[in-house]
Amino acid sequence: MNLAFCGHGLNRDDHARADPARLAGLRASPLARLLAMDGLSPVLGADNALTWGALDDAAEVVFLGLDGDAPLFAPVPATGDTRPAYQQRPAWDALSLLPAQELAIYGGARSLVDWHARHRFCANCGASTELAKGGWQRNCTACDAQHFPRTDPVAIMLVEHEGDLLLGRGLNFPERRYSALAGFVEPGESVEQAVSREVLEEVGVVVTDVSYIASQPWPFPSQLMLGCHGRAQGRDLTIDATEIADARWFTRAEVATAMDRAVPEADKPFLPPPATAIAWHLLNWWLERG
Repeated sequence: MNLAFCGHGLNRDDHARADPARLAGLRASPLARLLAMDGLSPVLGADNALTWGALDDAAEVVFLGLDGDAPLFAPVPATGDTRPAYQQRPAWDALSLLPAQELAIYGGARSLVDWHARHRFCANCGASTELAKGGWQRNCTACDAQHFPRTDPVAIMLVEHEGDLLLGRGLNFPERRYSALAGFVEPGESVEQAVSREVLEEVGVVVTDVSYIASQPWPFPSQLMLGCHGRAQGRDLTIDATEIADARWFTRAEVATAMDRAVPEADKPFLPPPATAIAWHLLNWWLERG
């Protein structure tokens, strides 16, 4: 699967992160480049690609890695933003223009600098924290607690029963859009348990035979989407209206029609998720699997 936000191609050079003198040398390199950002949004050039500039006297910057011999950095903004992707239309429109590798570079940078902007104080004692290890850590200035960039695991699943697929509409989805059910993995449970629990909570369906398919980093703000497939033990739905707006079973023919780019939207049985989302790839995987 050629998933969006994957394949940045950088050498993240962990040894350099742990060596302050080496990091200083990378910052001082004439090849060093700073990602141009407007807050957390990318600043695109005339060719709809990321733009890069000199580090100059940029205050807080994180080391993204090496692009060949060129050290790449990104600036930490004044504030972070935990809103989901659908609430960030300008940023999302810009992302749709980026080539795959640059989208992956930006996605990683966004997650990292957003975390820094929201973790300037220690969760242990409340004192201020400072950037460490090239931006892949923050240290408390008072109690010496170490804090690390956060990634939240999310199970996203295709639920199948006798050849049909169960899809749902989120509360904030556009009209007629259906996608795979999803939910955060909770402490003390496996991915398989999270799939079964979430489906039971959201639509009242018991799921077994859960298998893993693929994963995707999602930088809004910083999830790891864990794509799975499971088999339902029945078709009766009890929808939790506080979680989703609707859920339905779709036939293979209906899913195929919805995923067919040649079919006008008005003629589709539902609107599929965007191709940048892992849900689109999961649906495509399911169709190709036969």
